[in-house]
Amino acid sequence: MILHLVAFLLFVGGRGAVENTQILTVSQRCLEDTNTFLREINQDEPKGYAVLMYDAFGKVGSNVVGGNTNQPGLLQQCRSAHGPSFSGQYCQVFLRQGRVQYFVGICVPDSCEKDDVQTLVLYDQLQFNQMSLIPPLPSILVNQSTQEMIMTHCLSSKIAPDTSDITCLFVCCVMVAIPLGATLLTAMIRWQWKRKVEPTLESSCLNAALNLYGTLKTSSSSSSETNSWSSEESNSNHPTQTCALQSRVYGCLQAISIQKTTQGIFSTSTSIPVGGYASLNGIRVLSLLWIICGHSAQFPVINSLDNYKDWRKTVESSPFYVLTISGPVFMAVDTFLLLGGLLSARSLLGSINKAEDKLSLSLVGSYLLKRITRIQPLHLFIMCLTIGLISLVKWGPYWFPFIDTVMDCKTYWWANLLLISNLLPVHEICIPWTWYLSLDFQCYATTPLLVYLYRLNRSVFMVVAGGLLLMTIVASAIITAHLQLPVFQPSTMTSENYVLYYYVKPYTRYGPFLIGILTGIYLTAKKNPLLKQWWQAALGWLCCLSLLALLVGLPYILKETPANPSVPHALYQGLHRPLWALAVTWIILACEEGYGGFIKRFLSLTFWVPLSKISFACYLIHPVFIILYIGFQETPIHYTDINFMYLFLGHLVLTLAVSYMLTVLVEKPYLLPK
Repeated sequence: MILHLVAFLLFVGGRGAVENTQILTVSQRCLEDTNTFLREINQDEPKGYAVLMYDAFGKVGSNVVGGNTNQPGLLQQCRSAHGPSFSGQYCQVFLRQGRVQYFVGICVPDSCEKDDVQTLVLYDQLQFNQMSLIPPLPSILVNQSTQEMIMTHCLSSKIAPDTSDITCLFVCCVMVAIPLGATLLTAMIRWQWKRKVEPTLESSCLNAALNLYGTLKTSSSSSSETNSWSSEESNSNHPTQTCALQSRVYGCLQAISIQKTTQGIFSTSTSIPVGGYASLNGIRVLSLLWIICGHSAQFPVINSLDNYKDWRKTVESSPFYVLTISGPVFMAVDTFLLLGGLLSARSLLGSINKAEDKLSLSLVGSYLLKRITRIQPLHLFIMCLTIGLISLVKWGPYWFPFIDTVMDCKTYWWANLLLISNLLPVHEICIPWTWYLSLDFQCYATTPLLVYLYRLNRSVFMVVAGGLLLMTIVASAIITAHLQLPVFQPSTMTSENYVLYYYVKPYTRYGPFLIGILTGIYLTAKKNPLLKQWWQAALGWLCCLSLLALLVGLPYILKETPANPSVPHALYQGLHRPLWALAVTWIILACEEGYGGFIKRFLSLTFWVPLSKISFACYLIHPVFIILYIGFQETPIHYTDINFMYLFLGHLVLTLAVSYMLTVLVEKPYLLPK
């Protein structure tokens, strides 16, 4: 996600520049407190608070050439300083010096507002021994010695949630409280049931509910007791309406209770229907790990590394860094789209078979509604949770790029609700990583139409499918050529047009999902194996692995952003995602037909099954941990391979633990019954 600071520019070049600037005023109290601080630090023996405030100012560090340009200072030390009539307030001054943009942390009296701080900096009033406390970067390191002030911002030390924040936190609490309350009530009813000695109306109703929902598993002795109650109940002429009502209530409580939602998550039995696709669990989890690893590297490098240029030089030099953020852009997302298309086609065809081979509007409506209830409860919960957390967190110096984007939720939350957030300009997307859910649902909604055409006329279906695939390829190529888009990470991070016009749009990303639909239809309808000879499988694997290597390696040849429309860049951009999907499709087909070898054994390990069951929650929650980690930092992160590996592993462990709880408490309780 490309984040830019959009603000007015103020020229700062020492006292001479002030004469050409509109006169701005500073509040009387701010000016008095600032002068008190400045007089104190210029004394021979300054007081402790003044020393703390001066020491909290950002200073130029080493390795400016390698990217260590930000000067965050010390936020907590600044706030711990208490003067005679004021305390320290931490502010950031965002500057541009030539082609270098950076910020400097400063410590000023808390009686100063943002405009006051801006004026003090503009007039170069913050000085020590007649030298500016915000000096420019040395000219030996930066060609331009003149500073331009982009903006100033002061970090509040107070927590002040507004109405929307409180509403979001309340929604989160209610969504969690419902399954917890159901769990408590279910446990109380069970406890009362176990205390019954004689069969009663309540115990009979409870037994009816348990039989209806199949949720209680008892020992053989208790089973015989239950059977005797059932026998006695059957002797009644007419079950009472009270009994039926209590049965339904208990059944509903049981369905959303933790006792029910925790069942099977740690089981290694796959949720994939009988008939194959065991390799999908491994493919899904590995793709998820690729995305988490990439985000763990991508988010810190936006502005919180002290050696950004060193990092970029390293990752650009070797395809081995493709698993973090180098080379082609997150092709694991295209794997997810492929799997989504495959499973959507299989699911719809299965529903049609159950409906006596009829594709009706009610069936399509039910199909889409189940998809909405599958993704929206947890999606909206994460959105509300993130908005609420923003208001409760005291952020560090590296908060700005993230909170600026997340705060858009208060304006554009409705786009997430309607699953159209990817159609908005990128800087308006609420919870940026959720663009995928909107894209996925938009693609998902096309499955019924394609299946209808497949059942109506195979020739028409192939023409339409081929036309849609060609459209996505041509659209991607034309957009890339017209806007001179890069195809290589991390160059794409500096191109706002890449995300705005290409990366999140359905007309450029539909290809892998369409290939998934075609694969799902083929696997569901096929009667004979595709591969009949071992040499066919060997040739297929050779082509598949060669294609994967080519798709990963080509961006390193095309890593320079084109200055003019480039045919090679356009062709790669148009073709690489559908070709990646075709290569992964081959892996699935080969594994299903018995030609996967050790790859099939690895992808079909039962180890992947429980991880696959919580993968949706993992995708939604892991960026929150990354943002929180970066937002709490007071000093920059130093890139080394080992540091980034530990960051990834730490984020992964937290993600897995919390994703299990979210799956149990939010995702599964609100699913519609199948």
